[in-house]
Amino acid sequence: MKSIVLFFVLFFSFFAHGQKKSIATKLITEPITVDGKVEEKVWETVQPATDFIMFQPDNGKAVAPEKRSEVKVLFDNNAIYISAKMFDDQPQKILKEISKRDDFGTADLFGVFINGYNDGQQDFQFFVNAADGQADCITTDTNGEDYSWDAVWDSKAIITDFGWTVEMRIPYAALRFSPEKIQTWGVNFFREIRRDRQKYSWNFIDSKLGTFTQQNGILTGIENIKTPTRLFLLPYSSFYLNANDQQKTKGTLKGGLDIKYGINDAFTLDAILIPDFGQTKYDDQILNLGPFEQQFNENRPFFTEGTDLFSKGNLLYSRRIGGAPTLYPTKEKDEIIIDNPASVNLLNALKISGRTKGGLGIGVLNAVTEKTNSTLQNTKTGAIRRELVEPLANYNVLVLDQRFRKNSSVTFVNTNVTRNGSFRDGNVSALVWDLNTKANTYNLSGDFKYSYVNDEIVKKGIATQLNFAETSGNYRYSLGTDLYTKDFDNNDLGINFQTNYYSFYGNANYRILNPTKNFNGFRVNYNNFLQFNKETGQVQGNNININTNIETKKNNSYGLGIVFNPFENYDYYEPRQSGRYVITPTSYGFWAYYSRNYNYKFAFDINPEYFRSDEPGRDFIGVTVSPRYRFNDKMAVVYDFGFSRRNNNKGYIDKVENTIDASLDKMILFANRNVVTYSHNISGKYSINSQVNFNLLVRQYWSYAENKNILQLAPNGRLVEFMGYNLNKNSSFYSWNMDLSCSWWFAPGSQVSFLYRNSSANFENLINKNYSDNLNTILTNEKLQHTLSISVRYFIDYNEAKNLFIKS
Repeated sequence: MKSIVLFFVLFFSFFAHGQKKSIATKLITEPITVDGKVEEKVWETVQPATDFIMFQPDNGKAVAPEKRSEVKVLFDNNAIYISAKMFDDQPQKILKEISKRDDFGTADLFGVFINGYNDGQQDFQFFVNAADGQADCITTDTNGEDYSWDAVWDSKAIITDFGWTVEMRIPYAALRFSPEKIQTWGVNFFREIRRDRQKYSWNFIDSKLGTFTQQNGILTGIENIKTPTRLFLLPYSSFYLNANDQQKTKGTLKGGLDIKYGINDAFTLDAILIPDFGQTKYDDQILNLGPFEQQFNENRPFFTEGTDLFSKGNLLYSRRIGGAPTLYPTKEKDEIIIDNPASVNLLNALKISGRTKGGLGIGVLNAVTEKTNSTLQNTKTGAIRRELVEPLANYNVLVLDQRFRKNSSVTFVNTNVTRNGSFRDGNVSALVWDLNTKANTYNLSGDFKYSYVNDEIVKKGIATQLNFAETSGNYRYSLGTDLYTKDFDNNDLGINFQTNYYSFYGNANYRILNPTKNFNGFRVNYNNFLQFNKETGQVQGNNININTNIETKKNNSYGLGIVFNPFENYDYYEPRQSGRYVITPTSYGFWAYYSRNYNYKFAFDINPEYFRSDEPGRDFIGVTVSPRYRFNDKMAVVYDFGFSRRNNNKGYIDKVENTIDASLDKMILFANRNVVTYSHNISGKYSINSQVNFNLLVRQYWSYAENKNILQLAPNGRLVEFMGYNLNKNSSFYSWNMDLSCSWWFAPGSQVSFLYRNSSANFENLINKNYSDNLNTILTNEKLQHTLSISVRYFIDYNEAKNLFIKS
C-alpha cells in the first residue's frame, strides 16, 4: 500500500513540475487598502496560488505544510493587487533586517514576477521583504536582473502570529502588456525563508534548464482594461555648498526635470533636462601603472535604469558621455594651466525603449555634451587664453532586437559619436545573435562588429566572436573563439583595450543540482584560454585554471583555484609603441576564499592569493579580509581591508633618445619595481524604517611603485640592464573619500537626500612609507574638498494628478 501511495505522489509531483500552473483573478470595484492586513472580503472571492516548490537548494522539493504560502490576485481599471500569506511555525525567528530600497538585507522575501506578453522573454519583478522594504528589477535570461530599473508601486508587509503577510498594488503604468481585450500573462510567485536559505517558487523552476523567465505560470481573468497614459514627471531641486582651503565657500542652486512618457503600449521615452549627478557615488580611483585607462562603474541613474537593450553587443560604455575631455591643452612658452575641466557637462539626454508584441525590441539613446575649454595663463604677461579641449558632441545608440521562439534573439546595434568641427568622429555597427534550442539545452551566440573612425586618417576594423555551450544538466561545457583586427576601434562610445589578435577558449564544469549529505552546493570548473597576435602568431595570452566552489549544509562558502600560464606571453601593449613587445615569463599560482553565512550577526570573508613567475623573486601576494557585524535589524557595518605586493614587477616608465644612433627609434625603458597597495573601505547603515536610511561610505587607498633599477627593452622583447637614467619615476598615489548620507522616501517615488562628502587625492614621485604620515597628509591637504548638498525629487503621476484635478 505504501508503495502505491509513493508511486502516485511521485507521479503527480512529476506531472505538476512538467506543467505550467494557472491562477485566475477577477475585477473589483471596491477599494483595497494596502496595509498588509488582507481584511477586505473581496479577497475571499478568488482561489489562492499554493503548493510552492523549492528552487534552491533542493530543487523540486515540495514545501513543508508549516511553511506553506497562499497568494491571491485581484485587479481594477488602474492596477493589479497581490496578497500573500507566508506561514511559519516559528514567526519569532523570521529575519527582518531593515535596508534601503533594492537591498534585500538579511530578511525573508516575497516576490511576484510578471510578463504581460507571456512570451518568456522578460519579467518585471517586484519584491517585499519582511521588514517592509521594496525592491524591483527587470529580468532577462541574457542579462540577468537589472535592479537599476525602478517603478512606483505600493506595498506593505507585517509580521503576524502565523508568519507574515504582504499586500501589493502595482499600477499598470509600471508594467507592459498588449492592448488585447482578454489578457493572458505569465506570472510566478517567489518566497525566500532566509534563516534556512531556502527559495521557493509557485510554478516550478527547474534548475537543470538554462532559463529562468520561461518557467512562469499563467494568470487569467484580466479583461477589458485600458493601458493608462504613462506620463511621469520628476522635477528636482538641489543645493550644493562647496569649500576647501584654496577657495571660498561657494553655494550652487540647481534645478531640472526628468520625464517618463509611454509613447504607446510598448515604448517609453525617458528624458533628462539639465541633469544633476552631484550625489552619485564617488569613483574608486587606483594607481594605474598599466597601458590602459581605468574603467569606472556607471553610477548615474539615467544611464543605469532599464538599459538591458543598450547592453547588447557590449558596445556602450556610458561613462564616455560626460567623461573626461578627449583633448589636452597645449602649453606655449611661459604658460601654465589654471583650469582644465576633469569632465564635460551633459546638456540633455533621452532614450526610447520598448518591445512590440511580435518580440521586436527598439532602443534609441541620444545625448548632447557641451563645448568645453581649458584656461591657460602666461606667467610673464598675465594674459589668459582659452583652448578648446572638447567640442559640442552628439552621442547616439540604436538597437533593434528581434526575439523569437521565446528564447532566442538576433540584434542589430549601431553607436555613433559626432563632434562639431574637424574633430574625430566614430561609428560602430554590430550584428549579435543568441540562439537556444527549444529545450534550452544548447546555446550558440556571437557577434560581428565593424568600426569606422574618421580622424586625421580614416580607420576601419572588424571584430567577431562565436561561442557554443551546453546549458543544462550536471555536466556543462562551452567553446569559443574571437578575432579583432588591428584597426577595430569602438572607444568613442565603448571601451576596448586589446586589438590585433585571435583567441580560443573553453570551459567544462560539473555541478550538483540538489543537496547531498555534505553539501548544499558544489561546482568544479576547468577553463583554458589561448590568445595569439594576429600578425606574428606569437602567444599574447594564455591561462589554464581549475577551481571549485562549495556551499556547506550551514550555508558557509569555500572556494579554491589553481592557475597556470604555461607559455611565455608576448605583450604588445605595455611598450606603448606599435610593433614592439615585451616577453613576460610563465607563471603559476592559487587563490582561495571563505565566506561565513551572512545570516549570523558576525560574518566575514577572506580571500588570499599567491602567484609566482618563472623569474627569480618575481611574485605576487595579496589578501582581502572583510568582517561584518549586524548589531540589530536597523544597524550594520562592513569593513573591507585589502593588501597586495608585487615584487620585481616590470613595467614601462619612459622613452628616451637613442644614445648610440639618434636616427633610430627611441629607446623604451622599463623599471624593475615593487608595487605595494593598501585599501580600507567601511560601509555602515542605520535604518529608522524602510523609508528613512542613513548610510556611511569611507574609502582610504594608498599604492606606491618603488623602482629598483632601470631596464631597456631589446628588439627581441627581452629586458636588459640600462645605466645613466636619473629621473625619478617612482609613483605614490593616495586618496580619501567619505560619504555620509540620509535618504527619506517621503512619498511614492519622491525622495529627499542629504549628503556630506569630503574627498582628496594626491600623486607624487617621492615615497614616504610612513602610513600615518600619508593619512595625515591626505586629511589635511589644502585640496581636501568638502561638499554639503540637499536634493529634493518629487514624483508626479499624470493619472493621479488628473484624478485629483477632476475631483477638485
